[in-house]
Amino acid sequence: MKQHGTREINMLEGGIFHKLCAIAIPICLSSILQQLFNASDTAVVGNFSSSQAMAAVGANAPVINVIVTLFTGLSIGSNVMLSGFIGSGKRDRVNEAMHTSFMVALVSGFIMLALGQFIAAPVLRLLDTPQEVMGMAVTYLRIYFLGMPFLMIYDFGSAVLRSIGDTKRPLIFLTCSGILNVCLNLFFVIVLHRNADGVAIATTISNGVSAALIFHALLKERGMLHLDIRKLSIRPVYLKRILWIGGPAGLQGMIFSISNVVIQAAINKFGSACIAGNSAALNFEYISYFIVNGFSQAVMTFISQNYAAGKYSRCRRTTRIAMACAVGFCAIVAVSFFLLRHQLLALFSPDPKVVYYAFIRMTFITLLEPMTATYEITGASLRGIGHSLAPALMTLFGSCILRVIYISAMLSRFTDFRQVVIIYPITWAITGSAVTLLYFFVTHREYKKSSNT
Repeated sequence: MKQHGTREINMLEGGIFHKLCAIAIPICLSSILQQLFNASDTAVVGNFSSSQAMAAVGANAPVINVIVTLFTGLSIGSNVMLSGFIGSGKRDRVNEAMHTSFMVALVSGFIMLALGQFIAAPVLRLLDTPQEVMGMAVTYLRIYFLGMPFLMIYDFGSAVLRSIGDTKRPLIFLTCSGILNVCLNLFFVIVLHRNADGVAIATTISNGVSAALIFHALLKERGMLHLDIRKLSIRPVYLKRILWIGGPAGLQGMIFSISNVVIQAAINKFGSACIAGNSAALNFEYISYFIVNGFSQAVMTFISQNYAAGKYSRCRRTTRIAMACAVGFCAIVAVSFFLLRHQLLALFSPDPKVVYYAFIRMTFITLLEPMTATYEITGASLRGIGHSLAPALMTLFGSCILRVIYISAMLSRFTDFRQVVIIYPITWAITGSAVTLLYFFVTHREYKKSSNT
């Protein structure tokens, strides 16, 4: 399972299920831990500061996701590129490509650090953020953007390690920084009596720690993943591949988040209690989704290597296994959250109005989260063989444009929060059907064509 005395997993031979899980589960846990640590921001200010501070943190979530998902998509391009080189035996190109990926992370991070200071207030005003939380929300967002270089280093560093199946070290690094984040949240809010700005500072510091840990790990790595600061540069040939594969994925995620920003504007119309309740429920929704996302990232890496090695039947089996795992495990987690919703939401706020709105979101979205596997797993499988644009465009239309059209047309008529959240399962069904059909069409053509060459 591991080769050359390293943490590399042999994805080209042997059983698929246990190796896929060995890659996917740490990714799931990493994302879940990250969300739990982010949830601590909301929970700490909700319990020890005020509902307004909680709303200020929650109002920023869609804005942050727009930016983060764009560059996370680029890191996906890096992962697929490196995995393809490994699968095709071109290990001599991995180190050069890795240094380009890391340089992209650094440049992206510093661009967003500077840009974030200027866009924070205008974007939040555009979202009709309630005036009583505007000041805290702007401060939170500006401080968060100070840590963008750290976030980019961690994301791209994790993508590099995932290309060989090493998902455990990123999980360990994230756990360490996350525990620090929780402790700092409590310190800044309870001891220093800060509000949203306190948890923002804690998040930035903890992101710096996770970036430092993964940076150090790559510096100490031997062989093709060794990071040498002197070799950092952007080589056009590798940058093009990152953008070709990761660009559509990042654009999809970004526009997906933009649609959530539009929906956030509709949510804001219902007041700070709705914003806070929506923010609390989002934590459980994200955790459920991260099960699907973990297997989608794992299947993408797995298929990238096997497709490059010409093992097409193994690619098909990998997709089927990943789909079953994603739907099954996500359903278990989502149903568990729904059954324990009273106890779980009590951790965030004692306000009955906040809890009321959180109940609605958990019923219409969290419980149905397994539906996202129908387009995430198939879309990731297509990206693994180099087809990133088509599934991105389908997802863009099905889960983004349709939502924006619905919200824009109905915004003035909304009288109940249920009218807002119902659009999610509807668009999941449409998008899932479209991307699944695309997967069968493209893979039938690609695997047959590749077999004949």
